[in-house]
Amino acid sequence: MPRIVKLNNRRLFINPIFNVIALLILLFNPTANVLAREITVKPGTKTNTIQKAISMAQNGDVIKVAKSTYFIEELIIDKSVNLIGLDFPVLDGLNKGNLIIIRASHVTIKGFVIQNSGISNIKDKAGIRVEKGDSVNIIGNRIENTCFGIYLAKVNCGTIRDNTIHGINSVIQSGNGIHLWYSHHINIHNNKISGQRDGIYFEFATHCEISNNLSENNHRYGLHFMFSNNDNYTFNTFRNNGSGVAVMYTKHITMTNNTFEQNWGSSSYGLLLKDISRSVISNNTFSKNTSGIYMEGTSQVKAEHNNFLNNGLAIRMLADCEKDTFMLNNFIGNTFDFTTNGSENLNYLKGNYWDKYSGYDLNHDKKGDIPYRPVSLYSQIIEKLPSAVFLLRSFIAELLDKAERALPSLSYVNLYDNEPSIKIIRP
Repeated sequence: MPRIVKLNNRRLFINPIFNVIALLILLFNPTANVLAREITVKPGTKTNTIQKAISMAQNGDVIKVAKSTYFIEELIIDKSVNLIGLDFPVLDGLNKGNLIIIRASHVTIKGFVIQNSGISNIKDKAGIRVEKGDSVNIIGNRIENTCFGIYLAKVNCGTIRDNTIHGINSVIQSGNGIHLWYSHHINIHNNKISGQRDGIYFEFATHCEISNNLSENNHRYGLHFMFSNNDNYTFNTFRNNGSGVAVMYTKHITMTNNTFEQNWGSSSYGLLLKDISRSVISNNTFSKNTSGIYMEGTSQVKAEHNNFLNNGLAIRMLADCEKDTFMLNNFIGNTFDFTTNGSENLNYLKGNYWDKYSGYDLNHDKKGDIPYRPVSLYSQIIEKLPSAVFLLRSFIAELLDKAERALPSLSYVNLYDNEPSIKIIRP
């Protein structure tokens, strides 16, 4: 039975059952600290180092760090605390090891300049390294001159947003900007990454949301992931990276409203798809890449409402791809729209706009009355003999193009768009 007590002349009901429930919540939720404190770190005071503040802190406390330069190495956070920088204090690792290692759940790192990690070919040293700490938030930091920027291993749930990461600018010494390994349900939003080996790298990372990030001028890939199913990539820009973007051995991914641009080089792609299945590539822009999309071993990939603009080659699809669909895409200003290395093709094209299409629309249904063959005879010759690209603007190339228009049967690839769009497709 509840009992009644008086406090300041008011009668209060005290329920023993409620007290037991509240006690259980405190016991089993370490972050529910009703006595959470605020600890300030500042040079010249008793609490003049971050490590001292962490040793004093309890779960749920907020540690505020005043603006200054703090030299740290392997700063271990093993409590559920919020570490907040005031006016961007500098954490300098003196080029020795990891700067911050997180080994607790419910940790926030916000508002720091984190610089100068160590470099190792054996250990992945990072500005911020999270080891088995769930629900971690890394927000609004500037990470500079570190091997790996942010490294997550076996983490469930968390947010990485509004960070700027700039690497060492060395191909050999650089790690990845944001690196996820065996981590799930991570939200990566509005980060800027450059000068790393790969801007964003996933391996066995599932159910993640990657949005509004800029990954540019990285040595290898702007984005690289393997065995990472059920992830969504939206409104990101991948620009001028050494090899573009690579997606491998994955299924059930969605890539929408992204921009892949200015990825030039003999081995560069806007987007490389290898052994990808049951995925959607839609409303993206592929502009000024050596190859817009390179496809190998793909199956049941839907590419819809994309813009392929001014690429050397819009799409290169190898013969082992099947049941892929290309609908309502725009192909404008590309040197070649489509190439393949096989004659039999088990993929489907419909309703795309091809600026090279010279057919007609007599019934005014906005669809071409004759099918379009996107694989040209000259592109097939280059596929077999790459050095023939030197004849691209020559009289011989023009002669082959005119011969193919007169006799379409010269091209032996059975890939057609039976309903090519007469007009550019608008969103």
